[in-house]
Amino acid sequence: MTLRFSGKRLSSFRIIIIGFLGLILAGTILLMLPVSVKGGHPVSWEEALFTSTSAVCVTGLVVKDTASCWSGFGQAVILLLIQIGGLGVVSVAAFIAIISGRRITLLQRSMLQDSISAHQIGGLVRMTGFIFKVALIAEASGALLMLPSFCRCYGIQGIWLSVFHSISAFCNAGFDIMGDKTGQFSSLTAFASDPGIVIPICLLIITGGIGFLTWDDLAANKLHFRSYRMQSKAVLSAAGVLIIVPMLLFFTFEYAGHPVKDRILLSLFQAVTPRTAGFNTASLSSMSGAGSMLMITLMLIGGSPGSTAGGMKTTTAAVLLASASSVFQRKKHVQLFGRRVEDGTIRNAAVLFMMYLILPMAGASIISIAENLPVGTCIFETASAIGTVGLSRGITPSLGTLSHLILIVLMFLGRTGGLTLIYAAINSKITNVSQRPVEKIIVG
Repeated sequence: MTLRFSGKRLSSFRIIIIGFLGLILAGTILLMLPVSVKGGHPVSWEEALFTSTSAVCVTGLVVKDTASCWSGFGQAVILLLIQIGGLGVVSVAAFIAIISGRRITLLQRSMLQDSISAHQIGGLVRMTGFIFKVALIAEASGALLMLPSFCRCYGIQGIWLSVFHSISAFCNAGFDIMGDKTGQFSSLTAFASDPGIVIPICLLIITGGIGFLTWDDLAANKLHFRSYRMQSKAVLSAAGVLIIVPMLLFFTFEYAGHPVKDRILLSLFQAVTPRTAGFNTASLSSMSGAGSMLMITLMLIGGSPGSTAGGMKTTTAAVLLASASSVFQRKKHVQLFGRRVEDGTIRNAAVLFMMYLILPMAGASIISIAENLPVGTCIFETASAIGTVGLSRGITPSLGTLSHLILIVLMFLGRTGGLTLIYAAINSKITNVSQRPVEKIIVG
């Protein structure tokens, strides 16, 4: 579906890109206002742009500690950007149109379909209402669960802390406002052994990262796993494996010296947060090389399609593994849960995998040269950016303008989706061409 603008045709992909860019620009302008900053001293355009991009792209990488730098108004602006960016610019616009009684046009339905990765254009108005209902219930429940712990420590301020961190966790943003209480860039390390914070945050991250299409499937079919769509089965299976296996690895090798209770909570949190929330309850700088590599892998995989999370998506990893399995077993078609996967889906998965390998490596190489930093440390930051995670080894605030711009581009690409950006840049229509003669080429 396309829209004409000044004689030019704008595809739904281009409109989605323009929507995100417009929101980032508006956020940048608001954050540059003196009222947004503590002390009334405006921040630079670079700092405002980086923070706005990170919030809209629900990443969590920051160049200024959120609590120490931004005023109450600035924090509210950041939270609004997180909420809109997490649910999707198009979804929010459609929801506003629905509650105002306006008719949703076919163009808007097409954009909404591309925005939330829906299978079909029918039922999107109902799905929009469902998305906001799930978000409201999840965020309100998370805030209520964290309220006792935050209020016990900080009194009435605990209400704002609960609301902020609940929305940030559900949207997989990773922004925190603990810097003026537990130390700058401390995230949730002060609550590493508090299940009243760790468990709700983990549940919110998982809820937002599973995807609204999967939740819709769960609501329609309850606990009847066989009745779920193939995508929902892949999402739930991949999510389970990507939580349980890393948790066991962290428990066994990374936090062996901690008491059992703390060990469980630390392992669970560090297994959940890389996909793709960005909070942390333990120091990442002291993590082993193997632990860092595991987190980089989880950051690149990310969450699920149609969710608040980023990354190349769990379904992409599932399709690639199924494709590898079909090659090993010499099967003609790729199968998942008794269903054949379309060839176009396999090609898309392969392209996404390539992009999520090459782009963070290229970005890390440039940053490493520009900043004279170890490339391994830089890869952690670039993987965090393109995966819209927000975890950091602590180098982001001290990087130069070029490095910040690289991270901004990676965050934007990671949130809007690599294929969306490509389809927006070129003609997104499928071109039917005559088939060429086949000739074999040896691979492997």
